[in-house]
Amino acid sequence: MQVAAVFRFKNPEIRALHLTWIAFFITFYVWFNMAPLASSMLRSVDWLTADDLKLFAICNVALTIPARIIVGMALDRFGPRRVFSILMVVMSIPALTFAFGDTMTQLLVSRLVLSSIGASFVVGIHMTAMWFKPKDIGFAEGFYAGWGNFGSAAAAMTLPTIAISMYGGEDGWRWAIAQSAIVMAAYGVYYWFAITDGPAGTVHRKPRKATALEVSTWGDMIKLMLWTIPLIGVLAILVWRIQVLGYLSATHAWIAYGAIVAIILYQLAQVLIINIPILKRGVPEDDKYSFNSVAALNSTYFANFGAELAVVSMLPYFFEQTWGLTATAAGMIAASFAFVNLVARPMGGMVSDRMGNRRFVMLSYMFGIGVGFALMGLLNSSWPLIIAVAITIFTSFFVQGAEGATFGIIPSIKRRLTGQISGMAGAYGNVGAVVYLTIYTFVTPTQFFFIIAAGAFVSWLLCLMWLKEPESGFADEYYLSSVDRQIEAEHGKLGH
Repeated sequence: MQVAAVFRFKNPEIRALHLTWIAFFITFYVWFNMAPLASSMLRSVDWLTADDLKLFAICNVALTIPARIIVGMALDRFGPRRVFSILMVVMSIPALTFAFGDTMTQLLVSRLVLSSIGASFVVGIHMTAMWFKPKDIGFAEGFYAGWGNFGSAAAAMTLPTIAISMYGGEDGWRWAIAQSAIVMAAYGVYYWFAITDGPAGTVHRKPRKATALEVSTWGDMIKLMLWTIPLIGVLAILVWRIQVLGYLSATHAWIAYGAIVAIILYQLAQVLIINIPILKRGVPEDDKYSFNSVAALNSTYFANFGAELAVVSMLPYFFEQTWGLTATAAGMIAASFAFVNLVARPMGGMVSDRMGNRRFVMLSYMFGIGVGFALMGLLNSSWPLIIAVAITIFTSFFVQGAEGATFGIIPSIKRRLTGQISGMAGAYGNVGAVVYLTIYTFVTPTQFFFIIAAGAFVSWLLCLMWLKEPESGFADEYYLSSVDRQIEAEHGKLGH
């Protein structure tokens, strides 16, 4: 797929791509509408503290984790058009609540619920995979995600200006956030009527069961269970942090811990219920896939997207404090980290498409992330600002490119499980964000960047050991196993 193809608006798949990245852009704009307005919030609300905002930053990524798993299942059952539209409309409610909340509880709960909007990424990945062929999917997914992720940069660049110039006063930040929520709800309604789930005649291939990921061997089932635990278990960090800050009593904290354990046990039970009968019957050789590849990509998204979410949440404040900049200037400069998305993420997908070896591209990008964050760890006020910005852009280039490379591989692992695999890998991005942002509350920015660099190098090692090159990664059509064809035939009979 050539870059010029994205301007062929009459092509149905290109039109679908543009409609979908716009939806993703808007959801990320709303998701990250707090960070650039943090200083305004502190000045406007006298009872808010910097620690409160750090807590909100953790809340801002927390429920995205279970949301991505649930949305991944919903995608495989209902299709991306319905899921995306409903998500945008429903998530406008907590966004408006946060905008006009006047108590700590309202702000905390609404931010926590709003974090579910991060699941929008998985929806668009699934929609794009339904419209594009394997040989073009890397660039298409990268273009979609690059423009969508740019929503966080756009929020950093525009929201302070909107709050000041359009509304002014101490409550300008409230109206700026509310405006973004209303636009999102309106586009959610439009998206429902403007797009379909794939080209005309597309068969929406569903997994046999949507409550847990299917695996191919008994060993893979054990691995899936081990990788499932952190997806929910990481929420215990959020509960602990809220309790430490005094916003949750010990009794309520233990109730929350109990609920987290119960959900983990339920998810593990679903893995057993779904996979034991399948494994007892035996999985046909042509329907098998390696869960090690899924695990490796989980780690890459932990280390790249998790790092991005964490860094985007703290970078404006870092530049403001380190170089003594204004909130608007710091927001504009910090936005360079996400701004690179426009080029780097599509390029990551394109390189993955054209190199002929998606695994090698993934390894190269993850190593680059480690080097980039190690350089950021060296930054302080003695560095010229222009050099700091250049290093930030350099690091972002590898972070965004690695994200594009990750989802250039996922659709080719197992076609009918794309929603669930995307949901799991995407959720691990948020696990990374929660872990990194929690660590950030205890360390200096310098230590923080070095820790993220170490995470990238660990992921690089896991990819080196576990990631396999997808067999149909450059085919004209997605590979269909005997089970895929059987399921498709059953759906065809039901349709008649």
